[in-house]
Parts: sequence; C-alpha cells; structure tokens
Amino acid sequence: MMFEPLSPHVWSYEAREDKQDVFASRACPAFLTFSNAAYLSGVTVELPCHCKPQQVRSVVWFFRKHQASSEETRALTDFHGNKLLDTKQVPHSGDLRSRFTIRLFSLLIFRAGPHDSGIYICGSASRDFFYGYDLDIQEAHTLSFTPRLPSEALREKRREDAGSSLPLYRVFTSFQPWSVCDRCDVPGEQVRVGLCYVHSRYLHVRYRRANQTVASCGSGAVPRAFNLQSQNKIGAKMDVRSCHVTCSPQPPPSSQMVALVAFLRSAYRHEDVPVFFLNHPAERVLTLGCPGARPTMAVAWDRESEPLYRSEHSAGGDVGAPPPRLQIDMGHHLVFNPAEIKDSGVYYCWLQGRRAAKIQLLVYANLGGQSVLSHPEFPVAVQTVLMWYGIMTAVFCLLLLGRAVVTHLMSAEEPHED
Repeated sequence: MMFEPLSPHVWSYEAREDKQDVFASRACPAFLTFSNAAYLSGVTVELPCHCKPQQVRSVVWFFRKHQASSEETRALTDFHGNKLLDTKQVPHSGDLRSRFTIRLFSLLIFRAGPHDSGIYICGSASRDFFYGYDLDIQEAHTLSFTPRLPSEALREKRREDAGSSLPLYRVFTSFQPWSVCDRCDVPGEQVRVGLCYVHSRYLHVRYRRANQTVASCGSGAVPRAFNLQSQNKIGAKMDVRSCHVTCSPQPPPSSQMVALVAFLRSAYRHEDVPVFFLNHPAERVLTLGCPGARPTMAVAWDRESEPLYRSEHSAGGDVGAPPPRLQIDMGHHLVFNPAEIKDSGVYYCWLQGRRAAKIQLLVYANLGGQSVLSHPEFPVAVQTVLMWYGIMTAVFCLLLLGRAVVTHLMSAEEPHED
C-alpha cells in the first residue's frame, strides 16, 4: 500500500474563462506517431495529452504492449475521462488498472514498472486517436555509491558510456545531470540516473525522438533482430554520492503573513511543513511517497531526526546481500517490507533540499482474518488475564475477611447488659 497525500485542488479543476486554450493552437498530427519516453522503474510517470479537438471534453487513454496487435489495445478509463484514484489505496504491486489516474487529460501511472512499458494513446471513446507515447520503463540493476571528491564540482555534464558497437547499432548508457543535494545544513546525497539507449539508422520511423537515430533500449522502434535483451551489461544505472550544502535564506514574509502565522500559533500548534497522519496494519508492505515529488526531483527521508541514506537503505548496493527491510527504492519511495509496530513514529521527507512534509505513522497489530483462538499469543494473553483476575479476587477476599475480623473484634469489645 502506498501513501502519497493529495491536496484537495487535484480532485476538481475549473479553467478560467480568460485563460488561453492550449489545444486551440496545437493541431493533432494527421499520421499518429509515438513519442519515445524512458523512465527508471518505481517513479510516477505523467503522460500529457498534448493535442485534442476543442469539442472533446474528456479523453480516454488506451494501452497495448510492444509488439502486440491493435486488437489487444485496452482502455484505461471509465470512458468518461474522469477516473480519479486515491493514491492511499494504490497497492504496492498490482495490475496497471489499479495504479493509474487521469487528471486534466494527463495519464499518471504510479510506481511504474518494466511490465508497464508499451504504447499509450490519448483518444476518445469512439477510438479517435489524438496523441501517442512509446513508454519504456527500465529496471536499474546497478546502484553505485561514490564519495564526492573535493575537486569535483557540479560542472560534470551529461555523459554517455559506450556499450556494444556493431555495424547495425550501438548501445550506450546516457546519464542525466547530478541532482541537487537532497538536504541542506546536514550531510545529504546526490543521485544521477543513467538510462539505456540505442543508436541506429534502422529504427522504426513511427517511433520518434528529437534525434531520429536514437531510441531507448526498450522502445518499440528497436528491431527485434538486435536482441538487446541478451546484453545484460548494458542497462539503467543509478549513481549516488555524498554532499553537504547550506540552506539558502528564505525571503522575509509579508506583514499580513506574519500576522496570520501569529494568529495560528495562538490558536493551534504551528508546523513549518504540512502534517499528514497514516494508520497501517503490521506485517504488510507499506510504501510512503513524498507529496509533490516528481521523477527529476531530489527526495530524502528522515525518521525523527535520523537521516535515512540510500547508501544504507537501498537494495543492490552490495552484491549478494539481502535487501533491507526498510529501503528507499529507485522511485524515491520509502518502502517497509513489511511494516512492523516498531516503525510507528514521525517521518519527514525533503524535496529539492528542503523539508516538504511530516508524516505521523502508526503501525498497529493486524490479525488479518486469523482466528483469535489460533493466534500464537492467545494462550499467553489468557494466562495473563487469569493471573490478574486471580490476584484481584484474592485481594477482594482478603479485604472482606479483614472487614469481618474488624467487625467481630469491635463487637466483642462492646459491653453487654443483662
């Protein structure tokens, strides 16, 4: 289960009358092509519907696997274009239909995985197609941690590591720039993602990028004859390094804001960041997402005042080592696998180097449909209850006996008249 709080304004949207209609100035292509988009596994993917006829008030998103026929295309909507999903109900791992939502004509896929790769088309219920995507979700099998050298600055640009080189194609890993430091005033981390791409003159023309001779390795534009699946050394990667920066000063608030904050402090307990509350049963997987986080943002997690670093809470750092129960996945989510009662407490998440949210987590014991009599701690609980019942009964009987003795002694001392 995933927790990613949503602000109320995302549930409804009313466009201003004086706001320009972006769809009025952008015509849909006469021949449907697919824009290649590659992401790392675990992130939340947003696919905007860049064009549609003005008279269309709602859109329908369609999906089909790469290399599948058009008859296997399925709809990802209720055919009214208004499917909304509370991300608190998103399962940790489940079918695509349980992990998507449509907002303002855009399709959002939560915790996308390699099995979500395929063709996504924005259209109508009558199967008029407007815009298409060739989505490639890549799994990062390599996670490296490197200390930041003093002489190393952020001047390091995007680089490409050459993979295999053949006359027909060349496979390489293209790295994105380093992210900003995910914390300030305390030691933090920077990450950069490298995705797998292929360069060839023989890519399918219907799948397009800015460079027509480059596509991601899982794109439908790559011919099957290239057999990229057999090249295990080439693929997505993530690099992590340590960093330490100071927090930039915030601009002074206006006088009206100062007065409002003073009033709120007098009426309520003031918090610097939004506070969210979550209850979750024990012995089940729990995934926490930072509100407002996007794939390109730097995200960090703290438990109370203790920083949680990827170098200590990530799977794949040490070869052969079992994955930690508490880990930060490639999509910047905090994953409890499973959650335990001792995990209850306060958690903070950072976005782009600043604290963004406070999450009050309560993990409670869950019987999960199990019979109370068959619970392993039931005999101990019954023994404890009976023991205290016996003690209380003995104390009660002693009090009654003591009262009777005192009454008898007092009656014996009183003088009797014949």
